[in-house]
Amino acid sequence: MDLNEIRSRLTNLTTAHLADADKKLRVVSPAIRPVQSGLKLVGCAFTVNCHNDFLTVIKSIHDAKAGDVIVIETQGSRLAVAGELFVAEAMRKGIAGFVIDGAFRDTAAVRKTKFPVYAHTITPMSGTAKRAFHTQVAIECGGITVHPGDLVFGDDDGLLVLSLEEAAHLMPVAEDIKAKEELVLARVQAGEGLHNLTNFEEHWQKIEAGEKSELTFLVD
Repeated sequence: MDLNEIRSRLTNLTTAHLADADKKLRVVSPAIRPVQSGLKLVGCAFTVNCHNDFLTVIKSIHDAKAGDVIVIETQGSRLAVAGELFVAEAMRKGIAGFVIDGAFRDTAAVRKTKFPVYAHTITPMSGTAKRAFHTQVAIECGGITVHPGDLVFGDDDGLLVLSLEEAAHLMPVAEDIKAKEELVLARVQAGEGLHNLTNFEEHWQKIEAGEKSELTFLVD
């Protein structure tokens, strides 16, 4: 399965669908939030590390390919390492978005675009442009390890990082979860009780008895 197919199929899913398909996926810390709601982010990680300095971020935007996601480890930086000008240049190049375990700025202007940015904090004060750090190395972002080329998938609920192989394996499972949830939702909206659309009674009794069980939907 190629990247374009993975990207296309992921845009029809949510991070919750993927998370339900595999509880062990790498989930970025919920402290890293989207600057603008209502957008999805899908692309391969172009990794950066830096600290209170955005020179290497400029390099990453120059070197990254269309469809890449710039993922930045700032090592606890308090100063912004990206803002409106970097977003404009990234959009010009076709870069998919930014994920910053650190600070961002110019949020009002960026919210007028449809460019996905996730950041840990917001500040008006920018970093320097005097130090060279590294790109395309393994980094720590939001409590997880991100490798160059990892798939980054984000929406309003947060961010997941997975290999292309994991994505190809999990997407059919997530698509089945989505289909079943849509059936359940339609029946609840038509007046049926959620309780009766799952194996809740049997599951509850087994859990009380100390037996193994899984809560499942009773729809096809």
